[in-house]
Amino acid sequence: MRSITAFLVCFFISMPAMATGIGILSDEEATDALKQALIQSAGVAVDKLGVANGFLENPKVRIPLPGPLQKVEGVMRTLGMGKYAEGLIVTMNRAAETASAEAKPLLVDAVKSMSVEDAKKILTGADDSATQYFRETTSEELAQKFLPIVKKATDEVGMAKKYNEFAGKGAKFGLTAEKGGNIESYVTQKALDGLYLMMAEEERAIRSDPEGQSSKLLQKVFGTLK
Repeated sequence: MRSITAFLVCFFISMPAMATGIGILSDEEATDALKQALIQSAGVAVDKLGVANGFLENPKVRIPLPGPLQKVEGVMRTLGMGKYAEGLIVTMNRAAETASAEAKPLLVDAVKSMSVEDAKKILTGADDSATQYFRETTSEELAQKFLPIVKKATDEVGMAKKYNEFAGKGAKFGLTAEKGGNIESYVTQKALDGLYLMMAEEERAIRSDPEGQSSKLLQKVFGTLK
């Protein structure tokens, strides 16, 4: 793990007004604070999205049909068959909500196992830089682990049936739809995108109001960056 101390020295030189506060932080404090912030953010994200309508009624994360299916959707809605499109959209979002409710252990484990190698980017970067770093380093592995959860959720909400209804109606008009298997991967990625987005919002809240956090460590570390 690249030493955070080296970063702190550079930061001390470039931003003397904040040097005293940051200079008292240990490598362990800085790393633990980043992980704690991400774990807290993961919990908030799951609480917001892993409930009924967590995706469906949140315009920031609501899952639309994949691009290739939107052509089918437009024609069907024009012909008064929008219920088939809407039915698939609802089941996709329901699957994401059901799966997200089980995502917290995966997210927390990924946070605990991450190594903080770019402290300067994370601590002094954008207000969602810790989440973006986490996303860059864990998204592929999390997608693989999350896919079976989504598949289980899609079975529970009958997404395959809704997809077949949708694709069947579209085929009658000579339109081509994606295979159903791709829908599960699509929902998996969109669900993770939503979780990362909510994590980023919580990280911004921590950074903007460190004194409002219950954790003394978050108060101390993120307070030095204000």
